[in-house]
This record gives sequence, C-alpha cells and structure tokens, in this order.
Amino acid sequence: MTCVAAIQLSSNSSVSENLATCLRMIDVAAKDKPRLMVLPEFCNHISWYDDMAHAWRVALDIEGEFLAAIADRAQRHHCYIVINVSLRRVQPAITVTSLLYSPQGECLTENDKQTLMGHENDFFVRASEHSPVIETDVGRLGIFPCRDGVTFETPRGLALRGAQIFCDSLNSFALDEASLHVPVRAPENKAFLIAANKVGSLIPEEQLEAVSQGAHIPVEYLMGAGESQIVAPDGSVLARAPRDREMVIFAEIDLELGFSKCRPDGSDVFLNRRPELYEALVKEPTAQQLNNGYTSNDVASDLHVALLRPQSMALGVGALHDVMTAITELDDAVELVVLPELFWCEDARVGDAQAEAVFSRQVAFELERLCLERNVYIATSLVETASAGYQHVAVLLGPQGRVATQPQLHRAERHSWSRLGDALTVVDLPWGRCALLTGDDSVYPELVKVLALKGVHVLLLPFDCQESWENSFGLLSRAAENRICVVASSRATASGSGVICSLEREFTIMTEWHEREFDGFINYPITTHQRHVITQAVIHPAAAANKLMSKNTDLLLQRPWHLCDTLVSQ
Repeated sequence: MTCVAAIQLSSNSSVSENLATCLRMIDVAAKDKPRLMVLPEFCNHISWYDDMAHAWRVALDIEGEFLAAIADRAQRHHCYIVINVSLRRVQPAITVTSLLYSPQGECLTENDKQTLMGHENDFFVRASEHSPVIETDVGRLGIFPCRDGVTFETPRGLALRGAQIFCDSLNSFALDEASLHVPVRAPENKAFLIAANKVGSLIPEEQLEAVSQGAHIPVEYLMGAGESQIVAPDGSVLARAPRDREMVIFAEIDLELGFSKCRPDGSDVFLNRRPELYEALVKEPTAQQLNNGYTSNDVASDLHVALLRPQSMALGVGALHDVMTAITELDDAVELVVLPELFWCEDARVGDAQAEAVFSRQVAFELERLCLERNVYIATSLVETASAGYQHVAVLLGPQGRVATQPQLHRAERHSWSRLGDALTVVDLPWGRCALLTGDDSVYPELVKVLALKGVHVLLLPFDCQESWENSFGLLSRAAENRICVVASSRATASGSGVICSLEREFTIMTEWHEREFDGFINYPITTHQRHVITQAVIHPAAAANKLMSKNTDLLLQRPWHLCDTLVSQ
C-alpha cells in the first residue's frame, strides 16, 4: 500500500505569499509521510491578470526561487510532489505547466496544459506535444491540470501509455468537476486519480463585486470549489475534502488494483477498444462540419421521454407483456420510450442465441404495432442473425417501422456470442439527430465523443448497468462533456439502473442567463434516475447545439485533436 495526498489550499496575487502557503501545506502533509503529494493549479498566482505584461511578470522561471523551494521540500520529505504554475517560455510565451519533483529534488517532467479555458487563451499557449508518463517507485504517473480532465482525451492518452495514477491539479469554481469530470476519469480508465483543487477567492478580492456583475456570476461562486478527492479505479471515492477550507486529504492505495482493466464480467476495456472507429478524433473539426446542416430551429426544444422496464422477475413473454402494458399507460405526450437491453432475458444474458433471435422477432413485431397505435418511438436491443452467427443490436422502432439499427461495437463478455458491428449509425428525426448504443459501448468515451462530432443531439442507450459509477456519474459526465442528451434504460441491477440526462438550455458562462441563476454548476445535466417500471422526463435536444462553455472554449472546436494520435493507434 502507498500513502498519497491531495493538498487543497488558497492563493492570492502575491507570488511570495503563495510560495509560503505551498511550503506550509506541504509541511502539514508531510507529517503523515505520503509518498506522493499533489497541489492545485496556478499555485504561484491566481489566474487573473491586468495584461500580458502582468501575466509574464508573475509567471515563474523553471530555475527560479519558487520552484527550487518546492524541489527542496520534495527532497527534505523524501516524496514526490506535483505542482502546477504559470511558466515563462521564450518571451512572450507562457505555459500552464504541471511539474513533478522527485525525492532527490529533481524535476522529472514538465507537462503543459493542452486545453485552455476562457480567458486563459488570452495569456497562455497550449501544449504542442504529448504529456509523458513518468515511471516512479510509487507507480507510473500521468500528470495534467484542470480543463485537461474535463474532457477525456488527455487522461485516456496517458492511461493508454501506461499511467496508473492520474495527478490532476485544479483551479476550479465549478461544482461539476468534483461531481462528474474528476471522478469519471478513474473508472473509465481503471486508474487511480488524485485531484487537488483551490479554495478561497479566484479573483483579486478588491475586484470581486465588479467581476461578479460583469460575469453574471454571484460572488460566492467566484471561489475555488474545493472538494479535492482521491478516487479508486472502480470509481469509489477514497477521500474527499470539503468545499470551504484548506485541507490535506490522504489515502492508502493498492497499485495492484490499477493493473486490471476488466469490468465485473471480465470484459477488458482496453483490449476491447476499436481504434478504427475513433478516427474522427484526430481530424481538425470545423464549425460547418459540426453543424451538419442543422440550425437551432431544426431541433426540438422539448421532447417527452420515458424509461420502461418489466416488473421484477418478469422474463420472456411476461416481460414483453409488462412493457407493452406500461406503454399503453403512458401519457399521450410521450414521444420516445427506451427499454433495457434484451429486457426479457435474465441478467441480459443469452443462453440460446437461436431461440432468442426467434423471440426477438416477436418482440419487434409487437413493439412496432404499438409504435403505430401510440405514435411513439421505442428503442431496445434484440438478438438477430448475422453472417456465421448472431448479433446483439440496438434498434429504434417508430410508427413507420424500423428507423435505425446499431450493432454492438465493442466486445462484452456477457455477449461474447455476438458478432460486432463496424460503424456508427445516426438518424435524423423530427426532434433532432439521434444515435443508439448498447452493450458496453457507452463505457468508451471515444465513441460518445465521435457521436458529438457527428452532430448527435440525443443518445439512446438500452444497456445493462454493470458498475455503479455508470449510473451515479458516468453517463451524466458523458452528457455534460459532450452536450448530448442521454436516455439510458437498464433493468434494476445491484449496480444501479438507467438515467435520463437532459441539458440546461443556458450554458455559456460569462453571459447573462435568464432561466436560472448560476449556482456553481456550469453543465451538470438535469437528471432523472430510473426508479420504477415507468420513469418519465422532458429533455431539451436543442440545447445540445450549444457547445460554447466560455470565450474560446468550444467543447468540440477547442478539444486537443492534434494530440489524440494515441487514441487511434493503441
């Protein structure tokens, strides 16, 4: 077991005071003798500058006094220290850089930030090369700051290159990071994650009121959001700090848990990747391509949806009867229904593929009849014949018959009998562009990002929840990271069930919002968890057209596509 620590602290506009704070908190952490400490982002100066000259003046030199003192503390306490600062390069270039210091006081790596947020684009330059994975005696470390972990690309690339522990330095006022984006990076990569955030004002205190009025953000939300945390490869939070004060959190981690990339059924999420399906990730996106001919007027503002599942223990014909009865009892306003994958099978497992393919034809026939009678769309999954075998497919049925078919794309051990499909399918419907996934396909963040690049507004997911993180924050993060509505239905399992994730219509920070006041959450989805036989909600497909998080921070246009070659080659 290895002791690790995340240091949560406050900083201000004085570089010397910030150094004193870092050293004081490192000394506090050292009393518990962690082998690895992670500090927040922008430890040298709050990320707020009068102009470019000011940003240069408060940035650090790699050989300067500030970082020499951090190196000395690493040597004194015989531990590894990760710290993030603004760093002077060839003038006028400044980078946001995470550095790793060894127990011998050596700087082992400098990792520049790949995805800048908002006003950072006015002062800093982005990384031009991959972040390396560093081999240490506490494990293989992958290091990145804040916004690089809000999207999956940087952590995924590090994991594919061998990282076992993610060290994430944060400078965030957004509560979304702690509840969604930070924790999801651990289980989706089966790695440990140590995330250290700021507390206290992120703006010079004398400017708080003026900035609050100009940014349309209440003063209380211009503070570091805290909630530093250490997360295990299964998504469980081993330690979490509060939101409002400086603190050091610790956890004992067992690196052996970071070697396996398997889900509970034995599916290896790295060996089962399909890089050939992710080619869009390395192509430079353009606004025209992402728009795909849609305008906001082409997409429904509201769509009434329902998740259905059979009564407990209902199987076969009984399960089919249950869901058909439930469909007839739905409100007339419901336009879309999603059922679990293979909803009539116990544990979603197929004992006799030939028999289930026969029964699937009956299921499709009965559901298509209901689609016509009720003027509704229904998504689920079926077993169908394929060349030299059988295939697990998601289907969307409508009043006009079958609308779309999406074969399962990644191997899942519970469906080892299924032949895999080779392409993603999207379909344009009266309420927007839609895609389906089933099996374990939504576990792969690459695939959902490709759907976003294809202009999808609504993702339909008949699945079977295998791990609790999928239901509690995984699918929510998929919706938020990509600005896609997710309608996911599962039978009730020990790990959870389905969830409906809609999107807030107002999203772009630093702009005036009319429907809601900023509450600390930028993009946390409007969430309805599947609790009963029938679960209903309203989603907002048109909201998926807005990908602009902040100035110069479009979720798709500004993603680090030029550093994603690992994602399509391993």
